[in-house]
This record gives sequence, structure tokens and C-alpha cells, in this order.
Amino acid sequence: MTAQDLARLLTRRRFFGRSATSVAGALGAMSFATGNDEDRAGPKPHFAGKAKRVISLHMEGGPSQLDLFDYKPKLRERFDEDLPDSVRNGQRLTGMTSGQSRFPVAPSMFRFKRWDNGHDGVYISELMPHLGSVAKELCVVQSVHTEAINHEPAITFVQTGTQQPGRPSLGAWASYGLGSDNRDLPTFVVMITQGFGNMQALAARFWGSGFLPSEHQGCKLRSSGDPVLFLRDPAGVTRRDRRAMLDLVAEFAEAEARQTMDPEIQARLAQQEMAYRMQMSVPELTDLRDEPESTFALYGEEARKPGTFASSCLLARRLAERGVRFTQLYMRGWDQHGNLPNELRKQCKAVDRPIAALITDLRRRGMLDETLVTWGGEFGRTVYSQGGLSTTNYGRDHHPRCFTVWMAGGGVKPGFRYGRSCDYGYNIVENPVSVHDLHATMLHLMGFDHERLIYRHQGRDFRLTDVFGNVVTDLLA
Repeated sequence: MTAQDLARLLTRRRFFGRSATSVAGALGAMSFATGNDEDRAGPKPHFAGKAKRVISLHMEGGPSQLDLFDYKPKLRERFDEDLPDSVRNGQRLTGMTSGQSRFPVAPSMFRFKRWDNGHDGVYISELMPHLGSVAKELCVVQSVHTEAINHEPAITFVQTGTQQPGRPSLGAWASYGLGSDNRDLPTFVVMITQGFGNMQALAARFWGSGFLPSEHQGCKLRSSGDPVLFLRDPAGVTRRDRRAMLDLVAEFAEAEARQTMDPEIQARLAQQEMAYRMQMSVPELTDLRDEPESTFALYGEEARKPGTFASSCLLARRLAERGVRFTQLYMRGWDQHGNLPNELRKQCKAVDRPIAALITDLRRRGMLDETLVTWGGEFGRTVYSQGGLSTTNYGRDHHPRCFTVWMAGGGVKPGFRYGRSCDYGYNIVENPVSVHDLHATMLHLMGFDHERLIYRHQGRDFRLTDVFGNVVTDLLA
């Protein structure tokens, strides 16, 4: 049916019946009946994008840019000095350090190496030597800032473009915009790795679809048991039985859709069909027996163990090969308020080699130019120590004012470093980049004008970047 046909069928009784006594529901029914067919089917790219797919590596907890990428050797001369008030300038603190009487400067105890990136070089901590080996592929942005200072709103913001829950995630927007490139797998897949130390909760809404059709929400692959819940049919249920059941459900659902005009019915039917096909495609995806030994020589033996970050990186490459549009890898445990040196070593050991292997693998297979790989957390860490301070042990609080994100492939400038922080690594002094700017740039790389990738909901046009964001053209190849 066309939108006009649906509008004619929308009788007064059906209009208010569907609303369930809710004015908002009634308006939603009207919006659906009179909306644009293209909006419901999904938009088309506005221009030819470089990135056909995205692999997002989210280090949950907020990795310390000062111990990994933002090299500040002069801070060693200021060890244990109080951070000058002129630097902090009354900026917001978390409740964990707001009562501290001192804010002692804690220089990184780790050595940095200047890696050749084909341009002016990039400094990377000794904790990530494998990443340094692919420095020529990296576009390092050292001037990212965010609005949020605590984990829950900060992760929500970096994943959905707002601190308020309920909006679609970046992966859902990518799924909605790019559509499917493999009818047997979801367009958006999520994997989670447990880290070391303090781990914040991860809510499913971080990869949710919000008000977008529900088929665009992320599908979480589990690290133990069946990769997806209920992947196997119950004992005694054959493949033919399952097909017959789905056909019967579809018959009833389509009759209901004709009567109620609820778009979610079609979304549920699509998901049921996807689940049926995934019973075959997911076991094939997660079976690594077809991988040659050279793969594990590259990613490391940890890649054989389900649930490790190395295994997730290898699966991310396999998903990219199969046309999955957006793969989100979460690595928990980067919230180091104390005992940072010990915990950071463990975290970096778990991710350094697999990340470099993923980039190398994509390049060797001719896929990196069309795959955007991103790395970052929800914010950075402070230059001052939280609690005690010694030359070998310290902690850092949350720091939204300035942190580092890097990207590779997918149309960004390789071997490029952008933005600069002050001498304390506390404030941005050159080329600030907001989370909205990052989102606008990522959408641009996928072929979308972020101001035109919209979805009408409750009478308003919504977009990932809301009314903010600018494409950072300096980052584009």
C-alpha cells in the first residue's frame, strides 16, 4: 500500500483505537499513515561514501590518553606539584575527587616511542608496540572533548549523540542508512570482552535502535554457549517444523498489520526470518577451523579462545568479510582510579596485538580502504592523581575536557595527527573536536550528510547529531 492508501483506511475508530487512549499514540498513527515511504524503507546514501562498513572499538571506562598517546615529557619535572588553578579554572570535577585538598601532577611512568607515520610522527606508549607498527595507517585525534563526566551519560552520549537514554545508537543509524549487505546476518553486531579491574555496567540500550525500526538494533554475540540465545531448535523440533511455525505466524501477523498498520509488525517478522537464517550463518561465522595457522600467528593464540578481545577482533574481520555494516567491540575495565600502572599493562596486553592484527589483516585482504576502524572511550583521564601518588603507582579521575581517539581506513588520512592539548594535557589548545563532530565525520565517510540523515518521530525530525556537529574535513583523505 502507498501512504495515500493507508491514510484512506485510517478511520476515526482505528485512529483512536490504535492510540490506546494516548494522544501521542494517535499522533504516531497519523505520522505513520502520512509519512514518506522512503523514510520507512530507509534512506539512500547522499553521495558515494568511502566506508562501506565500520568496526568500532570502544574501551569502556575511559583510557588514559596521557599514558598512551598524549606524550608530555616535561610533566616529569612537575611530579607531585599541584595542578595550577589557572589550568583547571574551576572546571567540573567528579564526586570522587571534588573533596581532595590537593591535585598532584602525575606524569606517566611509561616510556613513549616516536613511530614513523609517514608525516610528522606519532608518539605511542611502550604499552602498545604492536599498534605502533601500524602507525602509518592511523589518524590520531588528540583534541576530542565531551559534555559528560560520568560513565553512564558519557557512554550514552558517545554511542547515541545525547546523554538522555532512548535515542538510536550510532550502529543503528548506520544500519538504517546503509541497509543490509548480507541477508543471513544482522547489519549491526556487538561483542563484549571482560577486562581487568573496575568495570562499569554496559546497558543494551547502548546498542539499541531507539525509535528506529527494531531490526536496526545491535545483535549481541555471546562468548559462551550458543553465540546467540535460542540459536538451536528445541529437542524434537525439526527444521521443517520451524519453517512451518514461522509461516503460520507470518500469516497471522500480516493480517494484523493490514488491520492496525503497525510498522513494528513487519519489523518483528523480518527479525524472525533473520533468526531462522542465523541458525545456519552464525555457526559458520564462529567456526574458526577454516582459518589458517597464519591467522593465529598474526592475532595470537588468544584468538582461539571465545570471549577474548583477540577472538572478537578476528570475528570482526570475518563479519566485515560477510558484509556486516557495523561491528561494535566493547573492552571493559579502563576505569583506573587507582593502581593504574598495573591494570593498564593488563588492558593493553589484551588489546594491542589484536588491534594491530585486525588493521594488518584488513589491509592485506584489500578491505581497509572500505572499512572504518575507530578506537576510543567515553572520555579520558586527568593529569592529576586521584588519592595517593608515587613514582610507580597512581590513579586518574574522569576527564571529558581532552582525550584521544584514533581512526584507520575508510577514507580518513593515514599517518595523520590532529589537534593538540596544553602542556598539562588538560585543555585543548588547537583544533577541538566534539563527539558530534566525530559522528558527523563518520556519517560523511559512510556517504551521509549528517543534517539530512533524519527520522521523523512524534512529529519531529531527529538525527544522530541533533542540531550540532561539523564534518572535520581535515581528517578526510
